[in-house]
Amino acid sequence: EEEYEAVLCVKPAVHVYRVPPRASNRGYRAAEWQLEQPAWSGRMRITAKGKVAFIKLEDKTTGELFAQAPVEQFPGIAVESVTDSSRYFVIRIEDGNGRRAFIGVGFVDRGDAFDFNVALQDHFKWVRQQSELAKQAESPEQGPKLDLGFKEGQTIKLNIANMKKKEGGTGNTRPRPVAPGGLSLLPPPPGGKSSAPVCPSGEQLSSLPAPTQHPGTPITDSLLSWPQPAAAASAEGWGDFATAAGSPSPQTQGNTGWVQF
Repeated sequence: EEEYEAVLCVKPAVHVYRVPPRASNRGYRAAEWQLEQPAWSGRMRITAKGKVAFIKLEDKTTGELFAQAPVEQFPGIAVESVTDSSRYFVIRIEDGNGRRAFIGVGFVDRGDAFDFNVALQDHFKWVRQQSELAKQAESPEQGPKLDLGFKEGQTIKLNIANMKKKEGGTGNTRPRPVAPGGLSLLPPPPGGKSSAPVCPSGEQLSSLPAPTQHPGTPITDSLLSWPQPAAAASAEGWGDFATAAGSPSPQTQGNTGWVQF
């Protein structure tokens, strides 16, 4: 799979200095570089291709490459900090033909030097994470395993003191009465009076109270009582049709049960 090149950081102003040979292992000092007379000035662009980062020194106007320093490890020999300043570094450049040289690099702003450091640190932190993920994918059985089993002699305790059966649980539930048609009836409230019994279908009360007749009430009210007296249901209870044409006497009205309008 072809790897693409990613840009990590770009700084528009950077100076390059000639570095004298190091006589001992005490480290580089920027004060020895003739900081007032840089050998070259331009821009810096940091890119990454795969696991390798590249520090590229380019011309500000044309973008022509002046020098390039591949970095395979940070911190390492490819990039070193000086002992007397945080704005200057020593990098190892290569020309692609196997020739290498060490040059000094300095930033005008201290914030640019900080960004330079952070860009390299973040890249190689990502490289380490990718390497760890690849190792875990190759041998997943070597990773830590979660053991949830009981060890020998290990016990657990359960506190069930608060687990009491509530009063009125499902064991004491009384069935509700069911009305005709499958409807459930609610029980009467405590202390209340039960309703009057309902007569079954097809049965009638043995006796009904006779309606009270007040003065001036039409006699037709007496016909609403049920059942009618036995005397009124005789064979000749309809009376004489001939006498109905005339003015009936009060006695005839009482016997026949007809009303004159």
